[in-house]
Amino acid sequence: MAVNRFVLNGISYHGKGAIQEIPGLVQAKGFQKAFIASDPDLVKFGITKKVTDLLDQSSMAYEVYSDIKPNPTIENVKSGVDAYKKSGADYMITIGGGSSMDTGKAIGIIINNPEFADVRSLEGVAPTKNRTVFTIAVPTTAGTAAEATINYVITDVEKKRKFVCVDVNDIPDVAIVDPDMMSTMPKGLTAATGMDALTHAIEGYTTAAAWELADCLNLEAIKLIAANLRKAVNNDPEGREAMALGQFVTGMAFSNVGLGIAHSMAHTLGAVYDTPHGVACAMMLPIVMEFNQDTTGDKFKHIAEAMGVDTTGMDQAAYRKAAIDAVRQLSVDVGIPTKLEAMKEEDLEFLAQSAAADACAPGNPRAASVEDFKALFRKIM
Repeated sequence: MAVNRFVLNGISYHGKGAIQEIPGLVQAKGFQKAFIASDPDLVKFGITKKVTDLLDQSSMAYEVYSDIKPNPTIENVKSGVDAYKKSGADYMITIGGGSSMDTGKAIGIIINNPEFADVRSLEGVAPTKNRTVFTIAVPTTAGTAAEATINYVITDVEKKRKFVCVDVNDIPDVAIVDPDMMSTMPKGLTAATGMDALTHAIEGYTTAAAWELADCLNLEAIKLIAANLRKAVNNDPEGREAMALGQFVTGMAFSNVGLGIAHSMAHTLGAVYDTPHGVACAMMLPIVMEFNQDTTGDKFKHIAEAMGVDTTGMDQAAYRKAAIDAVRQLSVDVGIPTKLEAMKEEDLEFLAQSAAADACAPGNPRAASVEDFKALFRKIM
């Protein structure tokens, strides 16, 4: 049997009001000043303030950094590193979705590994020596699970590409998964981030490196998401709480086994057209499932059942189709488009080459050529 590695947060807190744990946690560690990475909208709409109010009440020092884009760029990271150095902070709190957390991960790694100051040098599996700065991650979306993963994604605007960084040193020390921090997510963002989480779970379950520990987490995540995403989109509190858990459960798993080409293609669409990551994942997932189905054994049967389908009496072709149909239907039900208007025929070569070079591509259970990628992209035109 192969040796399988599993990296998890040192500690995580779950449930309504979990952010109340932050001041005591910081005091116990003896930290003096927080560097808070959060995106401008969360600052503007008072979401970040839910955490800074707690710090204010305990007379704890902090500085807020919000020069963060939805697809964080090399520049966001560089200016963040400068801001961290100037701030005199000795720990970090990241508040937001993948954007804030990915920016924070890159900043924290560079602060403690200055030889990687060239952000591009972090691409792939970077041989960093030191842990990131002590980080408390507070997600405000139920999707990316960046609070629980060893991955982050940065956009290279100049080269029109996103690059994936995988580093065991970047996982936040503490994850605070508080559904109250997610309660103001608009419908579209709830849907998109929820479909990103479903893509994590299904790709993680069928990836080349999948094994039993990750499989049981990913299957449970598929169940939670299938049963609760529609409710969460309608702002049902129970649905929101279950989605907060579901996205974290798959985060623990996919972080350790990798993903597949739905993510390679979504990264590329985000870099070229600025397509929201969850929307791109949702559009590509059923198409990629069709492409992969012959290499998945009986896994689509378990996916179909986790999606709520009764597979009694179904043969392999039927349960595979049922799994794909259930995913497609969920995506439509939560309002995700099936076509990308911005896509042009003349972009296909660049899109396909970029997707083929993406760090998630080797994990796919079926190898995809540049021509395969073009054919898959065409299906959303």
